[in-house]
Amino acid sequence: MCGIAGIVDSLSRPIEAELLRAMARPLAHRGPDHEGVWVNTDGQVQGQRPTAGLGHRRLSIIDISPSAHQPLCNEDGSVWVVTNGEIYNFPELKEELEGRGHVFRSRSDTEVLVHGYEEWGEGLLGRLRGMYAFGIWDDRRGRLLLARDRLGKKPLYYSEVDDQLLFASEIKALLAHPGVTVEVDLEALDAYLTYQYVPAPRTMFRGIRKLLPAHYLLWEGGRSRVERYWQISLTPKHSASEEELIEGIWSELREAVRCRLISDVPLGAFLSGGVDSSAVVAVMSELVDGPVKTFSIGFEDQAYDETVYARQVAERFATDHQELIVKPDAVAILPKLVWHYNEPFADSSALPCFYLAEMARREVTVVLNGDGGDEAFGGYERYFALRYSERYRHLPAWLRRGLIEPVVTRAARGNHSKVFVSKLARFLQTTSDYPQASRRYGRWLSYFSDVEKSNLYSDDFKAALGAIDAYSYFAELFSGTEDLGPVDQAIACDIAAYLPEDLLVKMDVATMAYALEARSPFLDHRLMEFAVKIPEALKVRGWTTKYLLKRALEKVLPRAWLDRPKMGFGVPLDAWFRGELGEMSRDLLLSSHALGRGYFNPQAVEALIAEHEAGKAHHGFKLWTLLILELWHQMFVDADQPLEPPGSMNGLASEKAG
Repeated sequence: MCGIAGIVDSLSRPIEAELLRAMARPLAHRGPDHEGVWVNTDGQVQGQRPTAGLGHRRLSIIDISPSAHQPLCNEDGSVWVVTNGEIYNFPELKEELEGRGHVFRSRSDTEVLVHGYEEWGEGLLGRLRGMYAFGIWDDRRGRLLLARDRLGKKPLYYSEVDDQLLFASEIKALLAHPGVTVEVDLEALDAYLTYQYVPAPRTMFRGIRKLLPAHYLLWEGGRSRVERYWQISLTPKHSASEEELIEGIWSELREAVRCRLISDVPLGAFLSGGVDSSAVVAVMSELVDGPVKTFSIGFEDQAYDETVYARQVAERFATDHQELIVKPDAVAILPKLVWHYNEPFADSSALPCFYLAEMARREVTVVLNGDGGDEAFGGYERYFALRYSERYRHLPAWLRRGLIEPVVTRAARGNHSKVFVSKLARFLQTTSDYPQASRRYGRWLSYFSDVEKSNLYSDDFKAALGAIDAYSYFAELFSGTEDLGPVDQAIACDIAAYLPEDLLVKMDVATMAYALEARSPFLDHRLMEFAVKIPEALKVRGWTTKYLLKRALEKVLPRAWLDRPKMGFGVPLDAWFRGELGEMSRDLLLSSHALGRGYFNPQAVEALIAEHEAGKAHHGFKLWTLLILELWHQMFVDADQPLEPPGSMNGLASEKAG
């Protein structure tokens, strides 16, 4: 787990090592153990073929000796690599490559990339099992290969400026290059307000792109092309019995956990007490000697606290458990969140992830977690909502529009505190408003609707933005899923979008802020390929999500634990914006500086704040989204170069237990 950066120049101009160090410097939190730089601009190369330079910040996990420092090369120095992540099947690949005559100088998993590229070229990608983003420079051919893992655990950004291609683990590293300018992508801004993140390949910076998961970029002769190398398929479905499928789940899960236990540094697990993290801890307890180190956090507000469930699981598997009751200082932590995420990112559960990572890093360098279990096995309520919405649409319009929806809408307006009624009202209205399942699903996952954005946007911003269809993004994601049932359509969509664009970004950034490596067994591509082919009826049965996974886990966890309501990993935004964040949001969002950007109608912003403060509506998520956007503007657009982190995020009062 590291930070990478690089430059290739098609005009063979010298690349300064100091520039690469400047690009790597903002990545120091990702790799505090070593800095490495390599350039090929000596007299023999100059003017004959493209020049290249690679920069690296290392977090030492496997083979912590200097022999594994990066950039790392083959025997004759003709192929160089920098990588971020882990290749879990590197022992098998190394053995195969040694059998073909390749000579290794380290025990590092990274070295298999160099020799694997020599042996198989881009075909190497189909052989890898892991999480990774890497750049391989082929000095003989003047060729760069960039690649990102199948499911998008590790990030990779790139930009093409002045006959150079630049790449890095974070946008901040690209901004350290003098040729990269800061210009806001207005379509990306609209997408952010819709979905709380900017979908790949766009970023909020015009001219900077994200490489999509399961894709590689090949640069040669001054030209680049991007290709997909893997696509998950939800068909054909397994025809085995439930019991046989349960055995298959255990077999794949054990192997996914086993290969993620390779480490030369201390290792533990995040434990929420939910189904997925509990499953991972259960398997770890089988496979490791001694108690597993587990970590969980909670809040004083019981509606957001799961520590009692985590504690039960920890006791059952006799783990070395630590928990932290957090009293977050949202005002103090916000600048650090914005700095680390590089572009606006409004998933508020990033905040508890930061605290959890900070606590775990005091004890371990690697943690396993339960990310991906919901997408693999069907764990969200919206999955059966999409199924039932198709049935609801078959009711006569006069019954839906004329009777059911007005009654539920009135009930929701009169019971703002009743979450279920509010959710039901939104479900019914969205189902009637959006005939296509893709747009319906997109609306459920959006923060600001088209109508709300139209009211929020200024006339000038609307004119500059032009005609935008934010939900076309989900129409594209659903394309090709017509033969699937509604649950599988939603799962396919989430694997392509919500998982890599939101959940995995959230976890990668939060953990790497503290140089902590997060590994996710449920994101093992072989386990994922097995799980998604489970018949839809065995993923969501009636009102039960993750039906078959829960059945599989009955052998290690009480059924009552498996059936408890899903809590998520949220924070009390509504209360915060009526308290500590209220004054901050007014000061920032209604300032002449913010309104002077010209994006928003001042009256609409004022109305959002006033309605929320008065308790007439719950706009906490919307206000958080706007607040993050304004802080990002101040840090990345208004400032010269946001390369140094803001002050310490501590200022947090907490109590440690366990």
